[in-house]
Amino acid sequence: MALPLRPLAGRRAAQLLKGAARPPEAGAVLSACGATSGATSGATSGTTPGATPGAITSDGSATMPGSLPVNAESCWPKDVGIVALEIYFPSQYVDQTELEKYDGVDAGKYTIGLGQARMGFCSDREDINSLCLTVVQKLMERNNLSYDCIGRLEVGTETIIDKSKSVKTVLMQLFEESGNTDVEGIDTTNACYGGTAALFNAINWIESSSWDGRYALVVAGDIAVYASGNARPTGGAGAVAMLIGPNAPLIFERGLRGTHMQHAYDFYKPDMVSEYPVVDGKLSIQCYLSALDRCYTVYRNKIHAQWQKEGTDRRFTLNDFGFMIFHSPYCKLVQKSVARLLLNDFLSDQNPETANGVFSGLEAFRDIKLEDTYFDRDVEKAFMKASAELFNQKTKASLLVSNQNGNMYTPSVYGCLASLLAQYSPEQLAGQRISVFSYGSGFAATLYSIRVTQDATPGSALDKITTSLSDLKTRLDSRKCIAPDVFAENMKLRQETHHLANYIPQCSVEDLFEGTWYLVRVDEKHRRTYARRPLMSDGPLEARVGVVHPGIVHEHIPSPAKKVPRIPATTESEGVTVAISNGEH
Repeated sequence: MALPLRPLAGRRAAQLLKGAARPPEAGAVLSACGATSGATSGATSGTTPGATPGAITSDGSATMPGSLPVNAESCWPKDVGIVALEIYFPSQYVDQTELEKYDGVDAGKYTIGLGQARMGFCSDREDINSLCLTVVQKLMERNNLSYDCIGRLEVGTETIIDKSKSVKTVLMQLFEESGNTDVEGIDTTNACYGGTAALFNAINWIESSSWDGRYALVVAGDIAVYASGNARPTGGAGAVAMLIGPNAPLIFERGLRGTHMQHAYDFYKPDMVSEYPVVDGKLSIQCYLSALDRCYTVYRNKIHAQWQKEGTDRRFTLNDFGFMIFHSPYCKLVQKSVARLLLNDFLSDQNPETANGVFSGLEAFRDIKLEDTYFDRDVEKAFMKASAELFNQKTKASLLVSNQNGNMYTPSVYGCLASLLAQYSPEQLAGQRISVFSYGSGFAATLYSIRVTQDATPGSALDKITTSLSDLKTRLDSRKCIAPDVFAENMKLRQETHHLANYIPQCSVEDLFEGTWYLVRVDEKHRRTYARRPLMSDGPLEARVGVVHPGIVHEHIPSPAKKVPRIPATTESEGVTVAISNGEH
């Protein structure tokens, strides 16, 4: 039975988080390897004592150079994952039903065939830098965080406006008053996968000897635009910022990533002066689904290996996921992806029950091969019907942002995560395993899982992150609907001006959400200047427009007087624990 969705309105919808979760508490005891005291959860493969790296051990397993010692878990921080999440999307959208009429296509081509209702888009007042500035500042403000509690900042994006200067360096303007320049990380790019790569880098940093006890901040942002034609309705825009640290409510399960990477020209952007990609639609779908097959197979093998070490001997199936979220170019492909995973379960089951249950009536497909089914309509139809209940229970709610805003590229799958958190209560989410499938053309893909903490009490980290997103539907509904012809004019304006120097944007600032960063001008040397539309409490816009130098930032969080101390180095001979304070965050 599907979990009932909680009401989106009310429930502290406008409440700001107070006393947000912090990095390891002041005075927390760390071992010499930087881990908080106490064992972490989750199984980890270890190296057989005395075994030669690369050799086959007595139990038939291979040890690799650099394999972790049996007690390596004690050196890792506990429950590393997403502590807080913020999402931003443009304040305007075009209705897909109206766009069907404007484009002269059959009714339902975009709304039913693609599963899209609305598509957000940016005017010439917004670019990738402004999107990321906005979402980072909103996350920091909502969670009462100081900028010097961030030790790593990495941006995943494929929206490139400078072939040398990173978006991350632009975001460092927000850190200036804090005086914090000791911030690792840079931009990461591979189509829609860059945000996930940045996220993995952040997790790996916190679980490494390089970690100094501070948070990592991951930003995924893009503006997805296409030339006029069949692909244009699959556009969108937005950004997601995620605060990464230990003791998180959304915990990344260690050792459970299935990755597949391969060369293909399914979607790419070879024209350096155009925002538009070159797309092979049919190949792109095949690459996406084949990557899903491979990643799910690797993931299942890894979780089976973990279970066997724990003494559990059973098959992993989709029923072991509480929720499933996917990179969403368009919603219909996600629905097909759930069907695809059910097909994988069916073919891997040596004795599937076809008389009743989820596999009922599917015996005719018992001997098919996965690689022969990417465009088999009979297989697709049968397994979409068989997986309909699974889709409704585990995935449909995650498509809120995708359906209403479109494809955001790198933040797409994390918009799905935000949608899920916005529509279920902490009690409904607690203890659930969420599968996450991230795909980027070219192509790179990973399927991994997040375990939701069990603590759903009021004021818990899980309660705070769901509360912070409880106004998501209200925010989506507050956007302005733009007529298709005006949308087309905006797209033409972007095409003609996005690469220009000595340019002042033409669109109105008044149409932006309060607190949105926007482009003021591009000077003769292509240097970009930004300002922030004030919040209502800041007074009239005219009083806030005086941002003419990119290094000047007016809206920031006051820095704590005390800087964040670094974890002092210890030698093995000292063998002592180190007590640290992370400042007054």
